[in-house]
Amino acid sequence: MRKVIYGGACSLDGFLAGPDGALDWLHFSQDVEAVIARSFARADTLLFGRKTWAAAGGAATGAGAGGGASGSRLKSYLFSRTLADAPPGVELVRRDAGEFVAELKTRPGKDMIVMSGGDLARSLFKAGVVDEVGLNVHPVLLGSGVPAFLDAGKRVALELQECRTLDGGCVLVTYRVRR
Repeated sequence: MRKVIYGGACSLDGFLAGPDGALDWLHFSQDVEAVIARSFARADTLLFGRKTWAAAGGAATGAGAGGGASGSRLKSYLFSRTLADAPPGVELVRRDAGEFVAELKTRPGKDMIVMSGGDLARSLFKAGVVDEVGLNVHPVLLGSGVPAFLDAGKRVALELQECRTLDGGCVLVTYRVRR
């Protein structure tokens, strides 16, 4: 069965972005590029939350993210109850995200990557459809910003799969969600 993978870069104190969405603290390197390339090679689907989509300028339609642009090999879903439509090549999902993703998991395909740090991620954890959590922890304390995790209303047990250092003092950790 396909896996749903949640993750991204975060500060040591657990923020995906600083106040006002600041990302100037992110450290990019060949290590990071290799991790991203490996993740995207295993996936064929991107799951976007509305706020993440907006913060990216609606853009994950560019070639870099592969998010649903014409010719992209990655299928993109944008979850929102407030948007009226989505760009070409991106499917707008207005119904319960947990149920929708549970159905997607039963279909043939590769892994699905969650591109959201807020309500979408919380709803997917609450529904029990997230299979893996991967974080590139950066050596910085932001103090505030966009939290990597919101309360899903339940405890989520994890099992360590990988832990290694990356360039710039970052630490990559990957966990399997225990059922």
